[in-house]
Amino acid sequence: MYRFGFIGAGNMATAILGGILHSGILAPSEICATDLSEEKRRSFAEKGVTPLENAAQVTAQSQFILLAVKPQNIETVLTQSASVFSPDKVIISIAAGISADCIRRLLNCEDTKIILVMPNTPLLIGYGAVAMSRGEKVSAEEFDFVKKLFSAAGEVEEISPKYMNEIIPVNGSSPAFIYLFAKLVCEYSEKLGIPYETANRLFCNTLIGSAQMMLHSDKSHQQLIDMVTSPGGTTYAMLDALKECDFAHAVEESFDRCIKRAYELGK
Repeated sequence: MYRFGFIGAGNMATAILGGILHSGILAPSEICATDLSEEKRRSFAEKGVTPLENAAQVTAQSQFILLAVKPQNIETVLTQSASVFSPDKVIISIAAGISADCIRRLLNCEDTKIILVMPNTPLLIGYGAVAMSRGEKVSAEEFDFVKKLFSAAGEVEEISPKYMNEIIPVNGSSPAFIYLFAKLVCEYSEKLGIPYETANRLFCNTLIGSAQMMLHSDKSHQQLIDMVTSPGGTTYAMLDALKECDFAHAVEESFDRCIKRAYELGK
């Protein structure tokens, strides 16, 4: 019996595995994994993880099972695994929009212990932000173990299961929003004659510094905005343009659509 099994060995699974192995919480010999891609199975095997042929094998041989496949593939892997699943095992799902009820139905087990997780891609470099919810059947010890695994590659916050779709634009999808913002800043800078990479370094370090100010100063977001903004000054003009373009509405609309899509995938 393996302590931990990966169903799916893509980028996010690779990031999670990296954190686990770097922390030493589990040895490679305690972990197994499967993926449709032979190349990805081989990549995990090169790290000492046991590669298995399919989801059913991982489910049968693992105590904690991480579902790291796309939401569209959840039905296939859980249907394959249902016959070998037992309620003493713990399912950990990072599939956006897939509810605990959906997982129980596909496994045909009402007593399934489920931990829903919304990670993000900065886990790849050890700076992830992870939202986790504990299912009612999951023991405190089991939840703490899984939380420890994810904490090895980022910051973890526990939230209510009912908000797992609503949290997606906050930390799961938001890196794409930030990358797009940075891309637009750098492209505009380049048009003005500023080298793209110069703008990128300045803007990225501004993001890092601003994040630290929000996390560690005793000031509210509005107070921090006011610190940068002088009446009638350059920052005021920039923010005024965003207000005229209804930037706040655009952000809210993008979040609403993200959450709506999560619920659609969950069906």
